[in-house]
Amino acid sequence: MFGLESGGLGLFNRGLTQDEKFMKAALKEARKAYKIDEVPIGCVIVCDGKIIARGYNCRNKDHCTLSHAEIIAIRKASKKLGDWRLEGCTMYVTLEPCQMCAGALVQARIDRVVIGAMNPKAGCCGSVMNLLQNPRFNHQVEIEQGVMKEECSAILTDFFRELREERRREKEEQEE
Repeated sequence: MFGLESGGLGLFNRGLTQDEKFMKAALKEARKAYKIDEVPIGCVIVCDGKIIARGYNCRNKDHCTLSHAEIIAIRKASKKLGDWRLEGCTMYVTLEPCQMCAGALVQARIDRVVIGAMNPKAGCCGSVMNLLQNPRFNHQVEIEQGVMKEECSAILTDFFRELREERRREKEEQEE
């Protein structure tokens, strides 16, 4: 019933919900992005209770606007299932998808998206706008918000704080 969490933190998992379990996997992907100095956003796509695809941000590494965690995971899931339609799938993502990724979720016919932290500046699943549930589209996506919100927000806050500190140090070194 109780076991050590992965990562050696010594904390116990006490009755994680299915959504929390898969959001933890998305956070693991976000940490991969963090380690390569990318904005730490991660996601997983689940079908029939199993992770079928994973993705994390790689825009800087790939030099490609399209290398968002969600797009990478959608591409992998489509390949795994042999279909561009991802009906019956749920995406777990640490940060609310942008307009490009929200559009891809609708186009892929994903049933549900579970979001960790909302993105008030660029999110298109309820913050700036809601592309996922626009009745004029032929498909709407169910949305669950705030799953492991604190953890998903903290990794982003830490990343951008460290980035600002690094830029401040670089600026000070240039001025010397």
